[in-house]
Amino acid sequence: MSDVRRREFMTLLGVAVAAAWPLAARAQQGERMRRVAFLHPYTENDPVLARVVAFRQALEALGWTENRNIRIEHRYSGGDLGQIQAYATELVRSAPDLIVAPITAALQRATDTIPIVFNVLNDPVGQGFVATLSHPGGNITGFTFIDFPLIGKWLEMLKEIAPDIRRMTLMFNPDSAPFYPVFLREFGRAPASLAVELSASPVHNEAEIEAAITAFARESRGGLIPAPDAFTNTRRHLIMALAQRHRLPAIYGFRQFVTEGALMSYAPDAADIVRRSASYVDRILKGERPATLPVQAPLKYDLVLNLKTANALGLNVPPSLLAIADEVIE
Repeated sequence: MSDVRRREFMTLLGVAVAAAWPLAARAQQGERMRRVAFLHPYTENDPVLARVVAFRQALEALGWTENRNIRIEHRYSGGDLGQIQAYATELVRSAPDLIVAPITAALQRATDTIPIVFNVLNDPVGQGFVATLSHPGGNITGFTFIDFPLIGKWLEMLKEIAPDIRRMTLMFNPDSAPFYPVFLREFGRAPASLAVELSASPVHNEAEIEAAITAFARESRGGLIPAPDAFTNTRRHLIMALAQRHRLPAIYGFRQFVTEGALMSYAPDAADIVRRSASYVDRILKGERPATLPVQAPLKYDLVLNLKTANALGLNVPPSLLAIADEVIE
């Protein structure tokens, strides 16, 4: 082949490759990049957020890979209600395809059009986020956390591990846990056979947490139940330290407390809930409407015990609890 023909051939080849490249890129990219925003009630480095890995893995199993056909943006509020509201406003203005959040009140006020999938959320009907569990009816649906009769199980288990308990208090923040009246109603349904005096400890900040636990612990034979929500979870180290300082047996709604030194927890598997929420993200991004996707309840519950903490409190964990525990930390 002459030099002239060779140059002509190389020129034509270059043109063909250049023309084919955009087509190949488009074929590889497929559909447009979808954008999902995740609003967290925790700080960025909180170990609780390991559950987001489960969410990402579930999305990948459904065909969504970050930076290929989906981009997930994260906002970390650290449980600060003002920061939650600010992020909610910011996210809605940026118009993502979908928002995932265990915090919904601020988002509900900010948008009634962007789909929202909640997870690890309590009482979505009572809080007005959905019309009914079977027919949400708006732009919000998702996966719940606490089934309120579970509160009775907390009372029974706390009494079982610490039979001398004669008083129990439910600690909650009315601002971050607007469902607390339901908690209190279930709290008051405790069977008389438990022989315990029940009380409520509403708190709004760290100083009130310390004051409430210190005051409650002045009398002996007390037990503590912090209501599971973003407020107590982001302040768990303070609550745990005070409970141990005052030798208060306590049961929690998140296993993370126990892995970090608390006595016990009994609650739904939060990581499983977050993982399952990926299925609704997938379905909505593919065209289904939140209004038609029924709210789903937890499927897995875990009892976690910390024997080291039990020993420090002078408690003997009964064989009945050990036999049903999903995890025992020694």
